[in-house]
Amino acid sequence: MEQLVSSGIVDSFFNKLKSSLEVDVAIVGGGPSGLVASYYLAKKGLRVALYERKNAPGGGMWGGAMMFNEIIVQSIALPILEEFGIEYTHYKEDYYTLDSVQATSSLIYHASKAGVRIFNNTTIEDVVFQDQKVAGIVLNWAPVQRERMHIDPLVIMAKAVIDGTGHDCDIARTLERKNDVRLNTSTGKVIGERSLSVEEAERTTVENTKEIYPGLYVCGMASNGVSGGFRMGPIFGGMLLSGKKVAELILDQTTV
Repeated sequence: MEQLVSSGIVDSFFNKLKSSLEVDVAIVGGGPSGLVASYYLAKKGLRVALYERKNAPGGGMWGGAMMFNEIIVQSIALPILEEFGIEYTHYKEDYYTLDSVQATSSLIYHASKAGVRIFNNTTIEDVVFQDQKVAGIVLNWAPVQRERMHIDPLVIMAKAVIDGTGHDCDIARTLERKNDVRLNTSTGKVIGERSLSVEEAERTTVENTKEIYPGLYVCGMASNGVSGGFRMGPIFGGMLLSGKKVAELILDQTTV
């Protein structure tokens, strides 16, 4: 029995990893925008893998606001909530409240059921850079990076990479720093996130969702971090809409 349990886990995980060494889209960061993007991409038949450095995907959505596990969403994002089966309650004017735990759980569940391969406890050290294009990611275990161990990574090839790493926008920063390239921003560089301004941030989160370099897209808070937008706090309509938008951008350029 002991050997069966161990061999079953090893065989199953190895098959999952091996079948994901080449994908259509690699998503770095399992926050709400990355999960939404992965769902819409996988629904259209693309091979999608999502990499999350923590034990559980979901990003900041789990904790709500200051560990009050409720969040706010505007009416424009309600169709996405309904597609994911997330319950919501009208609060005031254009705003609705929802349970952050139910919302996050549903995003993860529906992404997985759509066919997204989710790899948690992983970190992306670098990108694959070929012919002036981002062509994949350089993968390692999150504890390897945390403990600063000198362990060589593996490579995942991808037709498109999404930076959904949130406030840090790690992938965009790595690409810029290592390759001296000009990004699709007003300065050509990662500008950095500005302070909190909810209405402005909700708008620019979606506006700044785009391809910032051939093969590399940004969504969610990474989009504002790269292009110099504001942060917004525990309102998530823009995050959900950003995830759907980046999926649509990639689908427009991809033949399944």
